Amino acid sequence: MFRKLAVLLLGLVPLASLADDSLVKFKGGIGVIPVSNVTVNADGSVTVSRNIVRGVNPPGQIWTIADLQADVKTDGGIKVRGRGLLLAGGNNVGFNANQSVFATLICEAAAPFVLHSTAPAGVPLAPNGDFRIDDVLNPPPPTPCASPVLLIRNLGGAWFAAGIVDLSD
Repeated sequence: MFRKLAVLLLGLVPLASLADDSLVKFKGGIGVIPVSNVTVNADGSVTVSRNIVRGVNPPGQIWTIADLQADVKTDGGIKVRGRGLLLAGGNNVGFNANQSVFATLICEAAAPFVLHSTAPAGVPLAPNGDFRIDDVLNPPPPTPCASPVLLIRNLGGAWFAAGIVDLSD
């Protein structure tokens, strides 16, 4: 009896290792600050550098995110759970601005960048800024994803939040 149980358990070990087909995971999020740098030039003029991430523009206002968890599978499947994606400035501070969002994974550290995105119709933010994305990236991401950046974007294409790569595995 013990021998049969041991053989059965050993047979399940390869299945357990196949179950984790994660390409990259993200734990935590960073809200966008649309301006990355302001320089006062010698002539008194001001140069403003927008916070463009791998070719993706920011929105016009600051956004915050309370939490973000994401798991991207090797086949392009992606699950994202976000909490508290809300405006962090302006007259509508603390509101979701009736936005819908989608996810984009970028694997290249330098241009040209390939945007691997969920359906651009997106999912609506709840009044408290919570959202769930359960979709497939198009086109599928490469394996490995050498320099992963996950952006949460609005329907206009601006990025509102970025995921923090989970290096704990």
